[in-house]
Amino acid sequence: MNVHPDIARIRLNPHSRDVQRDLRDATQMHRTVMRLVPDDLGDAPRQKTGMLYRLEESDTSSTLLVQAASLDPARLPRGYGNAEVKSLAPMFTALRKGLGVRYRIDVNPCKRERLPLQQKGQRGRVIPLAGPDADQWWTRRAAEAGLDLHVLTPTSLEPVRSRGPNASQMRHTLLRYDGTATVTDPDALCEAVTNGIGRGKPYGAGLLTLAPARTA
Repeated sequence: MNVHPDIARIRLNPHSRDVQRDLRDATQMHRTVMRLVPDDLGDAPRQKTGMLYRLEESDTSSTLLVQAASLDPARLPRGYGNAEVKSLAPMFTALRKGLGVRYRIDVNPCKRERLPLQQKGQRGRVIPLAGPDADQWWTRRAAEAGLDLHVLTPTSLEPVRSRGPNASQMRHTLLRYDGTATVTDPDALCEAVTNGIGRGKPYGAGLLTLAPARTA
């Protein structure tokens, strides 16, 4: 895979039926974003191309950020939205220890339930985290990703749902974290940006975006 992925910013057309469908159904959104990458990738195509995405909605518009090794917006459904693609190579090149950055990420913080000894060998349920537990989860994962957090502002998002036949089994709780941080390990940060962080990556979680921190 290309070391430096590309990122597309797609301003969604609210009148598109495909957009309306995808905003209601995370499985359909996943299928649409996978159209942006080449075919015939074999097993685990999302992992092979490094596909990550995030939906950003406001009162007036919806924007889809999509990151992958190779992106072709012409493969989107007709009338889906306006797309701009840029390489992340300059950002990767600029990363250095001590650099101040602003970040944003949607995550699915969770932990695996610990089972009693008599259930040894079985896997416990995945339990969503909230409040201080979620904040601690993100602080720990950020540190592993080469970021020393200064500010973390959480925003609860609507749970990700699928309207397919297995809808009752597919539900991800998402939190958005915005804030500022200092780069402590550029190599680890490059890997985290490229591969994403945490669970729920096929459904809009894990994409870490960075920008230079504002200076006074």
